[in-house]
Amino acid sequence: MTEQQIQSKRIKELESQGYYVIKLIRTNKNGVPDLLAIPPDADVLFSEVKKHDGRLTKLQQYRIKELQSYGFKTEVYRGDDERASKESKGGGGKRNLR
Repeated sequence: MTEQQIQSKRIKELESQGYYVIKLIRTNKNGVPDLLAIPPDADVLFSEVKKHDGRLTKLQQYRIKELQSYGFKTEVYRGDDERASKESKGGGGKRNLR
């Protein structure tokens, strides 16, 4: 089995257990493991950074809703704390680990 096949197998296993899995390709921290597996309703914040007049793509909108369905907090941060907090959402996810 190749490392990629092993990784795909692990991702499927974790997702079947209810985790939200992210494959980390390029990070700001060297040596970070390949996969991030977050259990539902974990105290995690996903922050999308945009310019003041920047718009979310359809895919970004989809991902934010998906993350919220897991009970994670999300925000669109535009450099203004008040605006970010107004756009933050999260909690109330209905997914459970198996």
